[in-house]
Amino acid sequence: MSTPPNLRLTAALSAGHRDRLLRCATPVDVPEDTRFFEEGGYADRFWMVRTGTVTLDVHVPGRRPAVVDSVGAGELLGWSWLFEPYRWRFGAEAMTRVRADEFDAATVRMMMDADPGFGFALDHFVGQMLAHRLFSARVRLLDLYAPHGSGM
Repeated sequence: MSTPPNLRLTAALSAGHRDRLLRCATPVDVPEDTRFFEEGGYADRFWMVRTGTVTLDVHVPGRRPAVVDSVGAGELLGWSWLFEPYRWRFGAEAMTRVRADEFDAATVRMMMDADPGFGFALDHFVGQMLAHRLFSARVRLLDLYAPHGSGM
């Protein structure tokens, strides 16, 4: 299921909010098979993926992590930085070479607190993104376990 345009960070924020956020971005180039973060680790940053694909996974005892979703160009990687206790709920690994903008979570949270309009816009965006990903997970589960698929 592809991501709707309104769930791409650059399209969801006003020009002023987007520019403000991008001023604190650090460009990164991440090689294929590099771990961004581990499930349970401290969520101190997030990324806006420019190119490439990142897989999201969950820990499975005695096995390799199970891939549950992927994040691609224009999408936000990471949301756990926004909610206490700031622990990653998933792991993430570069499936391909990834170019992204990296953001320091504490800096962005301070910006959100200082400018309630910016904070609301970013909170709203992350909420919409989470709702979309939850719906996508539901569709995948129906396709796997429902007698005749999701029919969607």
